[in-house]
Amino acid sequence: MTISLPKPPRRRVDQLGRRPVKFRHACAFVVAAAAVTGSVSAGDSNTPAYDLLIRNGTIYDGSGGKPYTGEIAIKGDRIVYVGPRAPGRPTKVVNAGGKAVTPGFVNMLSHSQEAFFVDSRVVSDINQGVTLNVMGEGWSMGPLTPKLREAALKDQGDIQYLIEWTTLDEFLRTVEKRGVATNVASFIGATTVRLAVLGEGDVDPSPAQLEEMRGLVAQAMRDGAMGVGSSLIYPPAGYAETPELIALTTEAGRCGGMYISHMRSEGDRIEQAVDELIEIARKSGAGAEIYHLKFAGKDNWGKFASVIAKIEAARAEGLRITTDMYTYDAGATGLTATLPLWVQADGAEAMAKRLRDPATRARVIADMRAKDAGYENLLRLTGGTGDNILLIGFKSEALRPLIGKTLAEAARARGVSVEEAAMDLIVEDGSRVDAAFRIMSEDNIRKAVQLPYMSFGSDAPGQAAEGVFLKSSTHPRTYGNVARLLGRYVRDEKLIPLEEAVRRLTSLPAANLRLRDRGLLKAGYFADVVLFDPTTIQDHATYERPHQYSTGVDSVWVNGVAVLKDGKPTGAAAGRVVRGPGWTGWPDGGACPK
Repeated sequence: MTISLPKPPRRRVDQLGRRPVKFRHACAFVVAAAAVTGSVSAGDSNTPAYDLLIRNGTIYDGSGGKPYTGEIAIKGDRIVYVGPRAPGRPTKVVNAGGKAVTPGFVNMLSHSQEAFFVDSRVVSDINQGVTLNVMGEGWSMGPLTPKLREAALKDQGDIQYLIEWTTLDEFLRTVEKRGVATNVASFIGATTVRLAVLGEGDVDPSPAQLEEMRGLVAQAMRDGAMGVGSSLIYPPAGYAETPELIALTTEAGRCGGMYISHMRSEGDRIEQAVDELIEIARKSGAGAEIYHLKFAGKDNWGKFASVIAKIEAARAEGLRITTDMYTYDAGATGLTATLPLWVQADGAEAMAKRLRDPATRARVIADMRAKDAGYENLLRLTGGTGDNILLIGFKSEALRPLIGKTLAEAARARGVSVEEAAMDLIVEDGSRVDAAFRIMSEDNIRKAVQLPYMSFGSDAPGQAAEGVFLKSSTHPRTYGNVARLLGRYVRDEKLIPLEEAVRRLTSLPAANLRLRDRGLLKAGYFADVVLFDPTTIQDHATYERPHQYSTGVDSVWVNGVAVLKDGKPTGAAAGRVVRGPGWTGWPDGGACPK
Protein backbone atom coordinates (compact mmCIF):
# COMPACT_ATOMS: atom_id res chain seq x y z
CA MET A 1 0.00 0.00 0.00
CA THR A 2 1.28 3.46 -0.84
CA ILE A 3 1.11 5.85 2.08
CA SER A 4 0.69 9.60 2.00
CA LEU A 5 3.08 11.38 4.33
CA PRO A 6 2.48 14.78 5.95
CA LYS A 7 4.71 17.63 4.87
CA PRO A 8 7.10 18.85 7.57
CA PRO A 9 7.20 22.52 8.57
CA ARG A 10 9.20 24.59 6.12
CA ARG A 11 10.74 28.01 6.13
CA ARG A 12 10.59 29.39 2.62
CA VAL A 13 13.91 30.29 1.07
CA ASP A 14 15.10 31.34 -2.36
CA GLN A 15 14.46 28.42 -4.70
CA LEU A 16 17.16 26.07 -5.88
CA GLY A 17 20.10 27.87 -4.31
CA ARG A 18 20.15 30.59 -6.96
CA ARG A 19 22.34 33.58 -6.37
CA PRO A 20 20.00 36.43 -5.48
CA VAL A 21 19.41 38.96 -8.20
CA LYS A 22 17.69 41.41 -5.90
CA PHE A 23 18.86 41.58 -2.30
CA ARG A 24 16.34 41.50 0.49
CA HIS A 25 18.61 42.73 3.22
CA ALA A 26 20.10 46.13 3.83
CA CYS A 27 23.62 44.76 4.22
CA ALA A 28 23.59 42.55 1.14
CA PHE A 29 24.82 45.19 -1.27
CA VAL A 30 28.29 44.85 0.22
CA VAL A 31 28.53 41.07 -0.10
CA ALA A 32 30.95 41.33 -3.01
CA ALA A 33 33.27 43.52 -0.95
CA ALA A 34 32.79 41.26 2.05
CA ALA A 35 34.06 38.32 0.06
CA VAL A 36 37.38 40.17 -0.14
CA THR A 37 37.54 41.93 3.21
CA GLY A 38 35.64 39.46 5.39
CA SER A 39 33.31 42.13 6.71
CA VAL A 40 30.18 44.12 5.93
CA SER A 41 28.98 47.59 6.79
CA ALA A 42 27.11 47.73 10.08
CA GLY A 43 24.51 50.12 8.63
CA ASP A 44 22.07 51.99 10.86
CA SER A 45 23.08 51.37 14.47
CA ASN A 46 19.40 50.96 15.42
CA THR A 47 18.87 48.21 12.87
CA PRO A 48 20.34 44.74 13.49
CA ALA A 49 23.09 44.15 10.97
CA TYR A 50 22.77 40.37 11.17
CA ASP A 51 20.17 37.71 11.85
CA LEU A 52 22.73 35.59 13.73
CA LEU A 53 26.18 36.11 15.19
CA ILE A 54 28.23 33.08 16.26
CA ARG A 55 30.66 34.46 18.81
CA ASN A 56 33.75 33.06 20.53
CA GLY A 57 34.21 30.17 18.11
CA THR A 58 37.40 28.44 17.05
CA ILE A 59 37.03 28.98 13.33
CA TYR A 60 38.12 26.29 10.90
CA ASP A 61 37.19 28.00 7.65
CA GLY A 62 37.52 24.94 5.40
CA SER A 63 40.67 26.10 3.61
CA GLY A 64 42.97 23.91 5.70
CA GLY A 65 44.55 26.95 7.34
CA LYS A 66 45.19 27.21 11.05
CA PRO A 67 42.13 27.89 13.21
CA TYR A 68 41.61 31.17 15.01
CA THR A 69 39.18 32.65 17.51
CA GLY A 70 36.57 34.82 15.89
CA GLU A 71 32.99 35.51 14.88
CA ILE A 72 30.70 34.57 12.01
CA ALA A 73 27.74 36.73 11.06
CA ILE A 74 24.79 35.47 9.02
CA LYS A 75 22.11 37.50 7.25
CA GLY A 76 19.36 35.54 5.55
CA ASP A 77 20.92 32.54 3.84
CA ARG A 78 24.43 33.99 3.51
CA ILE A 79 27.53 34.51 5.59
CA VAL A 80 28.29 38.24 5.66
CA TYR A 81 31.25 38.39 8.04
CA VAL A 82 34.04 36.07 9.16
CA GLY A 83 36.77 37.50 11.32
CA PRO A 84 37.89 38.58 14.78
CA ARG A 85 34.97 40.86 15.67
CA ALA A 86 31.90 41.68 13.59
CA PRO A 87 30.81 45.32 13.51
CA GLY A 88 27.18 46.14 14.19
CA ARG A 89 24.41 44.53 16.17
CA PRO A 90 22.88 41.05 15.60
CA THR A 91 19.33 39.93 16.22
CA LYS A 92 20.55 36.74 17.88
CA VAL A 93 23.87 35.64 19.38
CA VAL A 94 25.17 32.09 19.83
CA ASN A 95 28.20 31.75 22.12
CA ALA A 96 30.32 28.93 20.72
CA GLY A 97 32.32 28.69 23.95
CA GLY A 98 35.55 28.06 22.09
CA LYS A 99 34.23 25.04 20.22
CA ALA A 100 34.94 24.42 16.53
CA VAL A 101 32.92 26.32 13.94
CA THR A 102 33.25 24.92 10.42
CA PRO A 103 31.52 24.88 7.05
CA GLY A 104 28.84 22.23 6.66
CA PHE A 105 30.16 18.78 5.77
CA VAL A 106 29.63 17.15 2.35
CA ASN A 107 28.54 13.52 2.24
CA MET A 108 29.95 12.48 -1.13
CA LEU A 109 27.92 9.26 -1.26
CA SER A 110 24.44 9.27 0.19
CA HIS A 111 21.62 6.81 -0.44
CA SER A 112 18.93 8.97 1.16
CA GLN A 113 16.74 9.19 -1.92
CA GLU A 114 14.01 7.02 -0.38
CA ALA A 115 14.60 7.94 3.27
CA PHE A 116 13.74 11.57 2.46
CA PHE A 117 10.13 10.48 1.95
CA VAL A 118 9.86 9.10 5.48
CA ASP A 119 11.80 11.56 7.62
CA SER A 120 12.90 14.91 6.24
CA ARG A 121 15.10 15.61 9.29
CA VAL A 122 17.89 13.28 8.05
CA VAL A 123 18.88 12.92 11.69
CA SER A 124 21.82 10.53 11.38
CA ASP A 125 23.49 13.01 9.03
CA ILE A 126 22.75 16.39 10.60
CA ASN A 127 23.90 15.25 14.03
CA GLN A 128 27.32 14.64 12.43
CA GLY A 129 27.36 18.05 10.72
CA VAL A 130 26.40 16.92 7.21
CA THR A 131 24.66 19.73 5.29
CA LEU A 132 24.88 18.33 1.73
CA ASN A 133 23.96 14.81 0.63
CA VAL A 134 25.21 13.83 -2.83
CA MET A 135 23.48 10.85 -4.47
CA GLY A 136 23.75 8.90 -7.72
CA GLU A 137 26.03 5.87 -7.31
CA GLY A 138 25.21 4.30 -10.68
CA TRP A 139 21.46 4.52 -10.14
CA SER A 140 19.70 7.87 -9.99
CA MET A 141 16.05 8.78 -9.46
CA GLY A 142 15.70 9.80 -13.09
CA PRO A 143 15.32 9.66 -16.00
CA LEU A 144 12.46 7.18 -15.63
CA THR A 145 10.63 5.56 -18.49
CA PRO A 146 7.13 4.19 -17.72
CA LYS A 147 8.69 0.72 -17.44
CA LEU A 148 11.37 1.92 -15.02
CA ARG A 149 8.78 3.75 -12.93
CA GLU A 150 6.69 0.58 -12.72
CA ALA A 151 9.74 -1.44 -11.70
CA ALA A 152 10.73 1.12 -9.06
CA LEU A 153 7.26 1.02 -7.51
CA LYS A 154 7.33 -2.78 -7.48
CA ASP A 155 10.77 -2.85 -5.88
CA GLN A 156 9.80 -0.69 -2.88
CA GLY A 157 10.26 -2.26 0.52
CA ASP A 158 9.41 -0.82 3.92
CA ILE A 159 9.48 2.71 2.54
CA GLN A 160 6.49 3.33 0.29
CA TYR A 161 6.12 6.52 -1.73
CA LEU A 162 4.51 7.89 -4.85
CA ILE A 163 6.66 8.44 -7.92
CA GLU A 164 5.37 11.62 -9.50
CA TRP A 165 8.42 12.56 -11.55
CA THR A 166 10.19 11.47 -14.72
CA THR A 167 13.49 13.35 -14.79
CA LEU A 168 16.22 13.64 -12.18
CA ASP A 169 15.50 17.35 -11.99
CA GLU A 170 11.84 16.70 -11.17
CA PHE A 171 12.84 14.30 -8.40
CA LEU A 172 15.16 16.85 -6.81
CA ARG A 173 12.47 19.52 -7.01
CA THR A 174 10.02 17.08 -5.40
CA VAL A 175 12.37 16.53 -2.45
CA GLU A 176 12.89 20.27 -2.00
CA LYS A 177 9.19 21.03 -2.25
CA ARG A 178 8.31 18.39 0.35
CA GLY A 179 11.03 19.75 2.61
CA VAL A 180 14.35 18.34 3.76
CA ALA A 181 16.87 19.36 6.42
CA THR A 182 20.02 19.00 4.29
CA ASN A 183 20.88 20.28 0.86
CA VAL A 184 20.65 17.65 -1.87
CA ALA A 185 22.52 17.02 -5.11
CA SER A 186 22.89 14.10 -7.49
CA PHE A 187 24.90 12.59 -10.27
CA ILE A 188 23.02 11.02 -13.15
CA GLY A 189 23.44 7.26 -12.96
CA ALA A 190 25.10 5.53 -15.90
CA THR A 191 23.06 2.46 -14.94
CA THR A 192 19.80 4.41 -15.08
CA VAL A 193 20.69 5.83 -18.49
CA ARG A 194 21.51 2.33 -19.73
CA LEU A 195 18.25 0.92 -18.35
CA ALA A 196 16.24 3.71 -19.96
CA VAL A 197 17.66 3.00 -23.43
CA LEU A 198 18.94 -0.60 -23.43
CA GLY A 199 17.06 -2.40 -20.66
CA GLU A 200 18.63 -4.99 -18.37
CA GLY A 201 20.37 -7.22 -20.89
CA ASP A 202 24.06 -7.73 -21.61
CA VAL A 203 24.04 -5.78 -24.86
CA ASP A 204 26.06 -2.99 -26.45
CA PRO A 205 24.35 0.18 -27.67
CA SER A 206 24.02 0.89 -31.36
CA PRO A 207 25.35 4.28 -32.53
CA ALA A 208 21.82 5.67 -32.41
CA GLN A 209 21.22 4.28 -28.91
CA LEU A 210 24.52 5.66 -27.65
CA GLU A 211 23.57 9.06 -29.02
CA GLU A 212 20.27 8.83 -27.14
CA MET A 213 22.14 7.95 -23.96
CA ARG A 214 24.47 10.90 -24.44
CA GLY A 215 21.45 13.14 -24.87
CA LEU A 216 20.01 12.01 -21.53
CA VAL A 217 23.29 12.85 -19.80
CA ALA A 218 23.50 16.25 -21.50
CA GLN A 219 19.97 17.13 -20.41
CA ALA A 220 20.67 16.06 -16.82
CA MET A 221 23.79 18.22 -16.80
CA ARG A 222 21.80 21.24 -17.99
CA ASP A 223 19.37 20.46 -15.15
CA GLY A 224 22.23 20.61 -12.65
CA ALA A 225 23.53 17.05 -12.22
CA MET A 226 27.06 16.82 -10.80
CA GLY A 227 28.23 14.46 -13.52
CA VAL A 228 27.98 10.75 -14.32
CA GLY A 229 28.07 8.08 -11.60
CA SER A 230 28.72 4.39 -12.24
CA SER A 231 28.65 1.20 -10.16
CA LEU A 232 30.35 -1.40 -12.28
CA ILE A 233 30.25 -4.54 -10.13
CA TYR A 234 26.46 -4.69 -10.48
CA PRO A 235 24.33 -5.70 -13.46
CA PRO A 236 23.43 -4.17 -15.84
CA ALA A 237 26.12 -1.54 -15.09
CA GLY A 238 28.89 -4.09 -15.48
CA TYR A 239 27.84 -4.82 -19.05
CA ALA A 240 28.95 -1.32 -20.10
CA GLU A 241 32.31 -1.28 -21.85
CA THR A 242 34.87 1.50 -21.45
CA PRO A 243 34.03 3.39 -24.70
CA GLU A 244 30.39 3.68 -23.59
CA LEU A 245 31.46 5.18 -20.28
CA ILE A 246 33.85 7.57 -22.02
CA ALA A 247 31.05 8.76 -24.30
CA LEU A 248 28.69 9.48 -21.40
CA THR A 249 31.40 11.13 -19.32
CA THR A 250 32.40 13.34 -22.26
CA GLU A 251 28.92 14.89 -22.13
CA ALA A 252 29.36 15.54 -18.41
CA GLY A 253 32.83 16.99 -18.93
CA ARG A 254 31.56 19.41 -21.58
CA CYS A 255 29.35 20.89 -18.85
CA GLY A 256 32.05 21.04 -16.18
CA GLY A 257 30.88 17.83 -14.50
CA MET A 258 32.87 14.82 -13.34
CA TYR A 259 32.85 11.02 -13.46
CA ILE A 260 32.54 9.13 -10.17
CA SER A 261 32.68 5.36 -9.94
CA HIS A 262 32.27 2.28 -7.86
CA MET A 263 34.94 0.70 -10.02
CA ARG A 264 34.75 -2.59 -11.88
CA SER A 265 36.89 -4.14 -9.18
CA GLU A 266 37.96 -3.23 -5.66
CA GLY A 267 39.69 -6.56 -5.18
CA ASP A 268 41.58 -8.90 -7.47
CA ARG A 269 41.51 -6.53 -10.48
CA ILE A 270 41.69 -3.22 -8.65
CA GLU A 271 44.79 -2.06 -10.53
CA GLN A 272 43.12 -2.63 -13.90
CA ALA A 273 39.96 -0.91 -12.61
CA VAL A 274 41.96 2.19 -11.63
CA ASP A 275 43.57 2.17 -15.08
CA GLU A 276 40.07 2.20 -16.62
CA LEU A 277 38.93 5.13 -14.47
CA ILE A 278 42.04 7.10 -15.39
CA GLU A 279 41.49 6.32 -19.08
CA ILE A 280 37.92 7.58 -18.84
CA ALA A 281 39.14 10.82 -17.28
CA ARG A 282 41.93 11.29 -19.83
CA LYS A 283 39.75 10.67 -22.90
CA SER A 284 36.65 12.52 -21.69
CA GLY A 285 38.40 15.58 -20.28
CA ALA A 286 36.44 15.27 -17.03
CA GLY A 287 37.69 14.85 -13.50
CA ALA A 288 37.14 11.41 -11.98
CA GLU A 289 36.67 10.17 -8.43
CA ILE A 290 36.89 6.66 -7.01
CA TYR A 291 33.93 5.90 -4.79
CA HIS A 292 34.83 4.44 -1.37
CA LEU A 293 38.42 3.51 -2.20
CA LYS A 294 39.07 0.13 -0.63
CA PHE A 295 41.16 -2.99 -1.07
CA ALA A 296 38.75 -5.90 -0.81
CA GLY A 297 40.00 -9.28 0.32
CA LYS A 298 43.09 -10.13 2.34
CA ASP A 299 45.04 -11.13 -0.78
CA ASN A 300 44.60 -7.56 -2.08
CA TRP A 301 45.49 -5.56 1.03
CA GLY A 302 49.08 -5.27 -0.13
CA LYS A 303 48.11 -3.45 -3.33
CA PHE A 304 47.67 -0.11 -1.58
CA ALA A 305 51.02 1.32 -2.66
CA SER A 306 50.72 0.33 -6.32
CA VAL A 307 47.21 1.72 -6.65
CA ILE A 308 48.11 5.01 -4.98
CA ALA A 309 51.13 5.27 -7.27
CA LYS A 310 48.82 5.03 -10.29
CA ILE A 311 46.51 7.71 -8.90
CA GLU A 312 49.33 10.08 -8.06
CA ALA A 313 51.03 9.59 -11.42
CA ALA A 314 47.77 10.57 -13.11
CA ARG A 315 47.42 13.59 -10.85
CA ALA A 316 50.99 14.62 -11.68
CA GLU A 317 50.04 14.38 -15.34
CA GLY A 318 47.36 16.99 -14.67
CA LEU A 319 44.31 14.71 -14.50
CA ARG A 320 41.80 15.55 -11.79
CA ILE A 321 41.69 12.18 -10.00
CA THR A 322 40.30 12.11 -6.46
CA THR A 323 38.93 9.55 -4.01
CA ASP A 324 36.44 9.20 -1.20
CA MET A 325 35.93 6.63 1.55
CA TYR A 326 33.99 5.52 4.58
CA THR A 327 35.82 4.85 7.82
CA TYR A 328 34.93 1.18 8.43
CA ASP A 329 36.41 -2.22 7.56
CA ALA A 330 33.19 -3.65 6.08
CA GLY A 331 31.25 -2.77 2.99
CA ALA A 332 27.52 -3.20 2.62
CA THR A 333 25.52 -4.24 -0.42
CA GLY A 334 23.29 -7.12 -1.47
CA LEU A 335 23.92 -10.85 -1.29
CA THR A 336 23.51 -10.66 -5.06
CA ALA A 337 27.11 -9.37 -5.07
CA THR A 338 28.16 -12.95 -4.37
CA LEU A 339 26.62 -14.15 -7.64
CA PRO A 340 28.14 -14.08 -11.14
CA LEU A 341 26.84 -11.34 -13.43
CA TRP A 342 25.57 -13.76 -16.07
CA VAL A 343 22.93 -15.22 -13.77
CA GLN A 344 21.62 -11.74 -12.96
CA ALA A 345 21.10 -10.66 -16.59
CA ASP A 346 17.65 -9.41 -17.68
CA GLY A 347 16.44 -8.50 -14.21
CA ALA A 348 15.37 -9.96 -10.88
CA GLU A 349 12.60 -12.23 -12.18
CA ALA A 350 14.84 -13.83 -14.80
CA MET A 351 17.53 -14.32 -12.16
CA ALA A 352 15.12 -15.94 -9.71
CA LYS A 353 13.91 -18.33 -12.39
CA ARG A 354 17.48 -19.36 -13.17
CA LEU A 355 18.31 -19.84 -9.49
CA ARG A 356 15.46 -22.34 -9.15
CA ASP A 357 16.94 -24.55 -11.89
CA PRO A 358 19.21 -27.31 -10.48
CA ALA A 359 21.65 -27.29 -13.39
CA THR A 360 21.99 -23.52 -13.28
CA ARG A 361 22.46 -23.59 -9.49
CA ALA A 362 25.31 -26.06 -9.88
CA ARG A 363 27.01 -23.75 -12.37
CA VAL A 364 26.51 -20.75 -10.08
CA ILE A 365 27.99 -22.63 -7.10
CA ALA A 366 31.03 -23.57 -9.18
CA ASP A 367 31.56 -19.89 -10.09
CA MET A 368 31.08 -18.77 -6.47
CA ARG A 369 33.80 -21.18 -5.35
CA ALA A 370 36.22 -20.51 -8.22
CA LYS A 371 39.30 -18.40 -7.62
CA ASP A 372 38.72 -16.47 -10.84
CA ALA A 373 35.26 -16.64 -12.36
CA GLY A 374 35.49 -13.23 -13.98
CA TYR A 375 33.45 -11.19 -11.51
CA GLU A 376 33.83 -9.39 -8.18
CA ASN A 377 32.86 -12.29 -5.89
CA LEU A 378 32.25 -10.83 -2.42
CA LEU A 379 31.76 -14.29 -0.90
CA ARG A 380 35.29 -15.31 -1.85
CA LEU A 381 36.72 -11.88 -0.92
CA THR A 382 35.35 -12.29 2.62
CA GLY A 383 37.03 -15.68 2.97
CA GLY A 384 34.44 -17.96 1.37
CA THR A 385 32.96 -19.30 4.62
CA GLY A 386 30.10 -16.84 5.11
CA ASP A 387 31.33 -16.00 8.62
CA ASN A 388 32.26 -12.45 7.52
CA ILE A 389 28.91 -11.70 5.88
CA LEU A 390 26.34 -10.19 8.25
CA LEU A 391 22.67 -10.23 7.19
CA ILE A 392 21.15 -6.79 7.83
CA GLY A 393 17.98 -6.37 5.76
CA PHE A 394 15.06 -8.37 4.30
CA LYS A 395 11.74 -7.44 2.70
CA SER A 396 10.06 -10.59 3.97
CA GLU A 397 8.75 -10.58 7.55
CA ALA A 398 9.35 -14.33 7.67
CA LEU A 399 13.07 -13.89 7.06
CA ARG A 400 13.66 -10.95 9.40
CA PRO A 401 14.61 -13.18 12.35
CA LEU A 402 17.83 -13.80 10.43
CA ILE A 403 18.84 -10.13 10.76
CA GLY A 404 22.03 -9.93 12.80
CA LYS A 405 23.11 -13.46 11.92
CA THR A 406 25.94 -14.32 9.55
CA LEU A 407 25.38 -16.09 6.26
CA ALA A 408 27.29 -19.05 7.73
CA GLU A 409 24.85 -19.23 10.67
CA ALA A 410 21.87 -19.08 8.31
CA ALA A 411 23.36 -21.83 6.17
CA ARG A 412 23.97 -24.09 9.18
CA ALA A 413 20.45 -23.53 10.45
CA ARG A 414 19.08 -24.55 7.05
CA GLY A 415 21.46 -27.48 6.59
CA VAL A 416 22.84 -26.19 3.27
CA SER A 417 26.08 -24.72 1.95
CA VAL A 418 26.65 -20.97 2.19
CA GLU A 419 26.35 -20.74 -1.61
CA GLU A 420 22.95 -22.43 -1.54
CA ALA A 421 21.86 -20.30 1.41
CA ALA A 422 22.72 -17.12 -0.48
CA MET A 423 20.75 -18.19 -3.54
CA ASP A 424 17.78 -19.39 -1.47
CA LEU A 425 17.54 -16.19 0.58
CA ILE A 426 17.65 -14.01 -2.55
CA VAL A 427 14.86 -16.01 -4.19
CA GLU A 428 12.71 -16.27 -1.06
CA ASP A 429 13.01 -12.57 -0.22
CA GLY A 430 12.50 -11.33 -3.75
CA SER A 431 15.25 -8.80 -3.14
CA ARG A 432 19.00 -8.45 -3.24
CA VAL A 433 19.10 -9.08 0.59
CA ASP A 434 21.12 -6.41 2.39
CA ALA A 435 24.33 -7.58 4.01
CA ALA A 436 27.60 -6.22 5.45
CA PHE A 437 30.85 -7.75 4.17
CA ARG A 438 34.04 -7.65 6.30
CA ILE A 439 36.65 -7.26 3.56
CA MET A 440 39.05 -4.41 4.45
CA SER A 441 42.21 -3.83 6.45
CA GLU A 442 42.25 -1.33 9.31
CA ASP A 443 45.84 -0.47 8.41
CA ASN A 444 44.75 0.53 4.89
CA ILE A 445 41.93 2.63 6.32
CA ARG A 446 44.46 4.58 8.38
CA LYS A 447 46.66 5.14 5.34
CA ALA A 448 43.71 6.18 3.15
CA VAL A 449 42.53 8.75 5.72
CA GLN A 450 45.86 10.54 5.26
CA LEU A 451 45.60 11.00 1.48
CA PRO A 452 45.27 14.74 0.75
CA TYR A 453 42.75 14.18 -2.08
CA MET A 454 40.46 11.94 0.00
CA SER A 455 36.87 13.05 0.72
CA PHE A 456 34.30 11.10 2.72
CA GLY A 457 30.95 9.50 1.98
CA SER A 458 28.76 7.31 4.16
CA ASP A 459 27.49 5.08 1.30
CA ALA A 460 24.28 4.95 3.33
CA PRO A 461 20.92 6.65 3.77
CA GLY A 462 20.28 9.35 6.33
CA GLN A 463 18.00 7.79 8.96
CA ALA A 464 16.31 8.26 12.28
CA ALA A 465 16.65 5.61 14.99
CA GLU A 466 12.91 5.12 15.07
CA GLY A 467 9.90 4.02 13.06
CA VAL A 468 10.26 2.18 9.79
CA PHE A 469 14.06 2.34 9.90
CA LEU A 470 14.14 -0.06 12.85
CA LYS A 471 12.55 -2.84 10.78
CA SER A 472 16.00 -3.63 9.42
CA SER A 473 19.53 -3.37 10.66
CA THR A 474 22.04 -1.20 8.84
CA HIS A 475 25.76 -0.54 8.58
CA PRO A 476 27.21 1.61 11.39
CA ARG A 477 28.52 4.06 8.76
CA THR A 478 24.91 5.25 8.48
CA TYR A 479 25.18 6.88 11.89
CA GLY A 480 28.90 7.35 12.40
CA ASN A 481 31.05 7.91 9.32
CA VAL A 482 32.02 11.56 9.95
CA ALA A 483 32.08 11.33 13.74
CA ARG A 484 34.36 8.29 13.54
CA LEU A 485 36.75 10.24 11.33
CA LEU A 486 36.85 13.28 13.64
CA GLY A 487 36.86 11.32 16.88
CA ARG A 488 38.91 8.18 16.30
CA TYR A 489 41.26 9.06 13.46
CA VAL A 490 41.75 12.80 14.01
CA ARG A 491 41.49 13.37 17.76
CA ASP A 492 42.54 9.99 19.18
CA GLU A 493 45.00 8.64 16.60
CA LYS A 494 46.12 12.07 15.30
CA LEU A 495 46.48 10.81 11.73
CA ILE A 496 45.74 14.26 10.29
CA PRO A 497 45.18 17.69 11.90
CA LEU A 498 41.60 18.77 12.48
CA GLU A 499 41.92 21.67 10.03
CA GLU A 500 42.93 19.22 7.30
CA ALA A 501 40.02 16.89 8.10
CA VAL A 502 37.64 19.84 7.90
CA ARG A 503 39.09 20.83 4.51
CA ARG A 504 38.48 17.36 3.18
CA LEU A 505 34.90 17.36 4.46
CA THR A 506 34.13 20.78 2.98
CA SER A 507 36.12 22.77 0.43
CA LEU A 508 37.78 19.75 -1.21
CA PRO A 509 34.54 18.02 -2.26
CA ALA A 510 32.94 21.39 -3.06
CA ALA A 511 35.83 22.18 -5.41
CA ASN A 512 35.76 18.71 -6.99
CA LEU A 513 32.03 19.13 -7.65
CA ARG A 514 32.58 22.75 -8.76
CA LEU A 515 29.93 24.02 -6.39
CA ARG A 516 29.26 27.73 -6.26
CA ASP A 517 29.48 29.60 -2.95
CA ARG A 518 29.69 26.53 -0.72
CA GLY A 519 32.44 24.71 1.16
CA LEU A 520 34.07 27.62 3.01
CA LEU A 521 33.30 29.99 5.85
CA LYS A 522 33.57 33.08 3.72
CA ALA A 523 31.52 36.24 3.35
CA GLY A 524 29.15 35.86 0.43
CA TYR A 525 28.94 32.07 0.78
CA PHE A 526 25.79 30.19 1.78
CA ALA A 527 25.45 29.83 5.54
CA ASP A 528 25.96 26.07 5.94
CA VAL A 529 27.68 26.05 9.34
CA VAL A 530 28.51 23.47 12.02
CA LEU A 531 29.32 23.99 15.70
CA PHE A 532 30.86 20.97 17.41
CA ASP A 533 33.18 19.96 20.23
CA PRO A 534 36.37 18.30 18.92
CA THR A 535 37.07 16.86 22.37
CA THR A 536 33.81 14.91 22.55
CA ILE A 537 32.66 14.15 19.02
CA GLN A 538 32.22 10.38 18.82
CA ASP A 539 30.50 7.62 16.87
CA HIS A 540 28.56 5.01 18.85
CA ALA A 541 27.05 2.78 16.15
CA THR A 542 28.39 -0.77 15.93
CA TYR A 543 27.73 -3.71 13.62
CA GLU A 544 25.73 -5.35 16.42
CA ARG A 545 23.87 -2.15 17.43
CA PRO A 546 24.02 0.23 14.46
CA HIS A 547 20.99 2.43 15.26
CA GLN A 548 22.90 4.73 17.63
CA TYR A 549 23.44 8.42 17.02
CA SER A 550 26.83 10.05 17.13
CA THR A 551 27.40 12.79 19.69
CA GLY A 552 29.44 15.98 19.96
CA VAL A 553 27.76 18.22 17.36
CA ASP A 554 25.92 21.09 19.07
CA SER A 555 24.30 23.03 16.23
CA VAL A 556 23.96 22.92 12.45
CA TRP A 557 22.68 25.68 10.19
CA VAL A 558 21.64 25.00 6.59
CA ASN A 559 21.22 28.08 4.42
CA GLY A 560 21.17 30.15 7.60
CA VAL A 561 18.43 28.11 9.32
CA ALA A 562 19.07 25.98 12.42
CA VAL A 563 18.30 22.33 11.67
CA LEU A 564 20.11 21.05 14.80
CA LYS A 565 20.12 22.95 18.09
CA ASP A 566 21.70 21.73 21.33
CA GLY A 567 22.21 18.37 19.67
CA LYS A 568 18.53 17.95 18.75
CA PRO A 569 16.88 18.28 15.32
CA THR A 570 14.62 21.33 15.04
CA GLY A 571 12.47 19.92 12.24
CA ALA A 572 13.28 22.89 10.02
CA ALA A 573 13.33 21.96 6.33
CA ALA A 574 15.99 24.39 5.17
CA GLY A 575 17.64 22.23 2.51
CA ARG A 576 17.75 23.11 -1.17
CA VAL A 577 18.74 21.50 -4.41
CA VAL A 578 22.40 22.26 -5.06
CA ARG A 579 23.08 22.42 -8.79
CA GLY A 580 26.16 21.46 -10.75
CA PRO A 581 28.20 23.72 -13.02
CA GLY A 582 26.16 22.98 -16.15
CA TRP A 583 22.84 24.20 -14.74
CA THR A 584 21.19 26.61 -17.16
CA GLY A 585 19.59 28.50 -14.25
CA TRP A 586 22.88 30.11 -13.21
CA PRO A 587 23.04 33.85 -13.95
CA ASP A 588 25.76 33.16 -16.52
CA GLY A 589 23.76 30.37 -18.12
CA GLY A 590 25.94 27.53 -16.86
CA ALA A 591 28.96 25.75 -18.29
CA CYS A 592 27.23 23.58 -20.92
CA PRO A 593 27.96 24.52 -24.55
CA LYS A 594 25.24 26.77 -25.88
